[in-house]
Amino acid sequence: MYSKYFFSLITLLVFFHFVGSSQTGIIRGEVFDEETGEPIMFGNVFVVELGTGVNTDVNGFFTIPSVPEGEYRLVATYLGYDSTSTTVVLRRGDVQFVRIFLQSSGVTLTEVDVSARREQARSDVQVSRVSISPRELRSLPATGGDPDLAQYLPVLPGVIFSGDQGGQLYIRGGSPVQNRVLLDGMTIYNPFHSIGFYSVFDTETIQNVDVYTGGFGAEYGGRMSAVIDITTRDGNMRRHGGFVSVSPFQSRALLEGPILRMDEGNRGGAISYMISAKTSYLDQTSKSLYSYASDSLGLPFSFNDIYGKVTFLGATGSKVSLFGFSHNDKVDYTGIASIGWNSYGGGGTMRIVPSNSSVIIGATVAFSRYELEMVEANEGPRFNAISGFDIGLDFSYFGANSELKYGFNIHGLSTEFSFRNFVGFTFSQETNNTEVSGFLNLKQKWGDAIIEPGIRLHYYASLNRMSFEPRLGAKWNLTDNFRLKAAAGIYSQNLISTVNDRDIVNLFNGYLSATGETIFEPGSTSDLVDSRLQTAYHIGGGFELDLFDNLIEINFEPYYKRYNMIININRNKLRRSDPNYIAETGDAYGIDFFARYDRNNLYLWATYSLSYVDRDDGFQTYPTNFDRRHNVNFLATYKFGKDRNWEIGGRWNLGSGFPFTQIRGYFGNFPFFDPNDLDYTTGNPDVRPLFDENLNQGRLPYYHRLDMSLKRFIELGRHTELELTASVTNVYNRKNIFYYDVLELERVDQLPILPSLAAKFSF
Repeated sequence: MYSKYFFSLITLLVFFHFVGSSQTGIIRGEVFDEETGEPIMFGNVFVVELGTGVNTDVNGFFTIPSVPEGEYRLVATYLGYDSTSTTVVLRRGDVQFVRIFLQSSGVTLTEVDVSARREQARSDVQVSRVSISPRELRSLPATGGDPDLAQYLPVLPGVIFSGDQGGQLYIRGGSPVQNRVLLDGMTIYNPFHSIGFYSVFDTETIQNVDVYTGGFGAEYGGRMSAVIDITTRDGNMRRHGGFVSVSPFQSRALLEGPILRMDEGNRGGAISYMISAKTSYLDQTSKSLYSYASDSLGLPFSFNDIYGKVTFLGATGSKVSLFGFSHNDKVDYTGIASIGWNSYGGGGTMRIVPSNSSVIIGATVAFSRYELEMVEANEGPRFNAISGFDIGLDFSYFGANSELKYGFNIHGLSTEFSFRNFVGFTFSQETNNTEVSGFLNLKQKWGDAIIEPGIRLHYYASLNRMSFEPRLGAKWNLTDNFRLKAAAGIYSQNLISTVNDRDIVNLFNGYLSATGETIFEPGSTSDLVDSRLQTAYHIGGGFELDLFDNLIEINFEPYYKRYNMIININRNKLRRSDPNYIAETGDAYGIDFFARYDRNNLYLWATYSLSYVDRDDGFQTYPTNFDRRHNVNFLATYKFGKDRNWEIGGRWNLGSGFPFTQIRGYFGNFPFFDPNDLDYTTGNPDVRPLFDENLNQGRLPYYHRLDMSLKRFIELGRHTELELTASVTNVYNRKNIFYYDVLELERVDQLPILPSLAAKFSF
């Protein structure tokens, strides 16, 4: 029934759009940097005769709809670039495409980013959304001298990272399995390496990152907490170039350039390539450089990443990008455990701009696979694999004060899983699932107000369940400097984590999917759940304020998330009759605040988060082990010197202690599964802790850490530069507890002070 109304609404809206647009014309085009051919994001294109303008998107693309026939002068402007104008002659019902190139002026790139953020804030709802630019990524004092998305995300409000070694990312009360990570529309199942400083993405390949900590729109689905949407840039359309970087932690390299150069007349198409790679050797360098930071096992982390992309740009704005990646990670605790994972995939995105139609068509086809295996000395191996494909198609229509977007997606995935718990019971699962979804999102402007209603229908074939998910976002620009905003929505997902929310440290971060197995209501051993589909709803809002002539940006957001169903693997299965999975409910609520100053040579960023995250298993309500009540971040970067060729930066983080379950005592456990293994009359039993019945009532000490870096930029030529970075992680060598080994009775701390020196040569 929902699908009938959904498609009827689409048909009606498209009909009215065509009726209105046929009486006028459309001007669309792209704005690029003259030297590199890179798109100008969130630039302004102004129609002089009409006194109106629009902003470009992340691809530098713009559409000006409902333009009466006539001759018009378009002026493209962007802070940091000289303005450029061009003339367009438009007839009724005509669609004209223009390509505009801007030349860099003497204004700094800092002010460019500020201008882009301000325009985006006034035209988008942006509830629970933070956009990250490449310059902001590079501003963070980097561990090992290399900036990385994994190091920047914990600076954002509402984001918690549980540790340097094998830690996980939690966003506003959502566990990692409840966060969807997209790379150019492709699902990435494990975006972080086991050493928590690094992600699988190279910073220099990133064009834009949108982090939705909640309340995201109808175009996103399949997860019920958060979305990290990463867009990579295209290779240089004008010239060949790249960089090589070396640090004590890793080496990186990137090469890019034109296959078919963007012509001087700016009329033809172009083809570019980009390939990046990085490899780590911390497991080797730590033995000599950081021997004090580890025990006899060293720092046994190693990884390799490679990414490639080819982009075909058409003469009328159409674009096709093909990409592929391969990531692998290994952790080898000699004599204790070995964990390794591999991930690979590829796909393509397409933007079709028909020359005589008002519609813009987008398409995505992608496949990715993630395999994980863990071998422990005293227990059986664990194995998990998940592979999936995505086929998506979307259509966008632009009105004078509105934008309509709808689309469809087919997502197929398969999972394989094998695990044996501490009493010898084996879990195994092999599933194949298909998800089909459709969405409609309308963005409408009424004066100073913006409203974005949306509907998503998501069908889970393995559960035979259709999820109806309305979404709504709104913003009111009360003044040029003060904006109110709000959002709400319903969300769902089918994936389950192999890591129980009660686990403190677990490097085996795999994925399962809900099946037809028995799952009881929380606290019950007889009442089955009504549905195995996990669902949640979000409510959030707040305000944005620009102070002192836009020198300081302030964002304040209270939020609430209700998790109506969370399914976890049953770690406490003692009998074969016990269910493999348990059901819980949960709540996450709090306040996120950030302030930003970004002018001239100085960049300042400050955040504070107050959060409460609870789970209810039917017997008790308890805080999760990632429930950090208070979290504070201060980030400062300052450029100085004659040509601003020096940069000093620092980041300080303070967080209240994580909860943990206290121990009441220990008991001996005899494995009776094979009587030949042990003579229980003379042998020693395995020692097991006896935990308190009240979960997570203890609190670890507060966490705090200061990281600093000093950079020197040496210009060697027009396109060549040497960047030297001296950095220190954990400057005052704070002993931050990671967890307590309750069997060995040893405290395990996070990494101590780590100085490093890195060099990067760009050409």
